[in-house]
Amino acid sequence: MNEHLDVLIVGAGLSGIGAAYRIGHDRPDRRWAIFEARDAIGGTWDLFRYPGIRSDSDMTTLGFPFYPYRGEKAIADGADILAYLRDTARTFGIDRHIRYGHRVVAADWSSADARWTITYEVDGQRARMTCRLVFFCSGYYDYTRGHAPEWPGMADFGGTIAHPQAWPVDFPITGKRVVVIGSGATAVTLVPALVAQGAAHVTMLQRSPSYIVAMPAQDRLGAALSRLLPTRIADTLTRWKSIAYSVGSYTLARRRPDLVKRQIAKQQRAALGDSYDVAKHLTPRYNPWDQRLCLVPDGDLFAVLRDGRATIVTDTIDRFIPAGIALTSGDILPADLIVTATGLRLKLLGGATLSLDGRTIEPHRHLVYKGAMFSDVPNMAFSTGYTNASWTLRSDLSARFVARLLAHMDATGATVATPVPQAVEEATTPLLDLNSGYIQRVAQWLPRQGRRVPWLVQQNYVRDTLTMRGRVDDGVLRFR
Repeated sequence: MNEHLDVLIVGAGLSGIGAAYRIGHDRPDRRWAIFEARDAIGGTWDLFRYPGIRSDSDMTTLGFPFYPYRGEKAIADGADILAYLRDTARTFGIDRHIRYGHRVVAADWSSADARWTITYEVDGQRARMTCRLVFFCSGYYDYTRGHAPEWPGMADFGGTIAHPQAWPVDFPITGKRVVVIGSGATAVTLVPALVAQGAAHVTMLQRSPSYIVAMPAQDRLGAALSRLLPTRIADTLTRWKSIAYSVGSYTLARRRPDLVKRQIAKQQRAALGDSYDVAKHLTPRYNPWDQRLCLVPDGDLFAVLRDGRATIVTDTIDRFIPAGIALTSGDILPADLIVTATGLRLKLLGGATLSLDGRTIEPHRHLVYKGAMFSDVPNMAFSTGYTNASWTLRSDLSARFVARLLAHMDATGATVATPVPQAVEEATTPLLDLNSGYIQRVAQWLPRQGRRVPWLVQQNYVRDTLTMRGRVDDGVLRFR
C-alpha cells in the first residue's frame, strides 16, 4: 500500500497502449502505469499464434491515429500488428511504464478516501496499491481458454484436436487432412492459411453460414494518396476514407439488408462460379451485421474453394470417430487434425471484481456512460471497440475522453467523477449488441445501454466523436 498512482491502466494491448499515449504523453507530472497480466506486450496479437492470424479491420483504422501504420497490407498479418504495437510503445516511451506479470484481481473504491485500492498478483503473491482512477483496457474475452464444446467420442479420435487460442508451437500441417469446425473470422482465416502450409485438404464444417466478403489486401487509393500528398494529409484522408466506407456500408446494411445480401451473393458467385451452392453454404439466416462480417483479403478463401483444395460442409456433428467426424447426415469427414474454431469466452475487466465501499459491483446492473464508464461508479473507465468497425476507432475515443476528464478534474480541483443517470433512464440492450454466440452466452451479465445518448453506444464513429468531444461537465457526470 506504499504506492499511489494517478491512473492505473489495466492491459498492454491495443487499448492499453493507446490509452497510455493519450493519458501520459506530454504529462511528466502524471503518475501512471500499465499492469499487464501476461509477460508480453500486444494482448490479442501476442496471444494468438494460429496460421494466418490477421486483422479483421483495415489497418488505417485499426492503427493509432497519432502513429499511423506504415505497412503495405490493408489487412495485416498478426506478426506485423504485434511489431507495430511494440514499435509504438517503444517510440513513445510507453514500454517503460509496463509492469509484466501483474494481474489485477480486484478493485475497491473508498468513498472516504476518494481512491481505488487495487489488489493484484505478481510472482504468485498478492499485493495492493492505490490509484485515483483505474482504466480497464483488458479486452473482453478470456485469455486462458476459448469456447470449446464437448462432442461425443472426442476421446476416440486418433488425430490431434487443437483450439486456435492454444495453437501448438511448430505444429506440422503438410499432408494432413484438416477439418476446421466453425464459420467465423477465425475459421475463414485458417482455411486458406492451412492450405498454404501444405495441408492435403481442408474442410470448413459449419452448422450455419456467416457473411463472408472479399476486399483488396492492399489499399490502392491510400497508396496513391501517399505518393501524391504530404504524409500527414495523406494519412488523414486515407483514414477518413476508410471510416466513411465503414459507416456507409453498415448504415446501408441496416437500412437495406436485402440489397446488401444480393450484393454479397453476387460477389461470391463471381468468385466461385454459378455452380457453387452459395445459398446453402454462404447465405446466413440473419441479416448483414446482426453478426460481424468476415473479411477475406483478395478473396483468398474463395480461391481455395474454387480450385478444390478446400471445401465447406454445412451439417452438424453426430460424434467424433477414430478416423474423423461422423455427421448427422450420415456422411464421414476424414481428418488427421480437427481445429475447434468455435469462438471465445467473454471475460469482463480481465476477470477483476469491482466493489464500492465493500459492496460488489455487478456490471449488468449498470448503464454504460459514453461507452466508457459505468453508471454510479466513480473514477473508473473501460475500453471496448466497435462491433461493426475497427476496435481502435472506439477505444481511442474512450482514451481521449478519459484524458479530457482527467484534465477537467485537474483544472477544477475535483477528485471524484461519477456518471449518474436520471431515474427515468431505462436499460435496454447489452453493451455488445450482436447475436453472435460468444456474446449471447453471457449477454445477461453485460452492462446495459440506455435509449438515448450518452447512455447509448451509437455504433457510428462520426456521431460518437461528437458525443465524446462534447462538454465534460454535461450535467450527467457529477463532480466533487
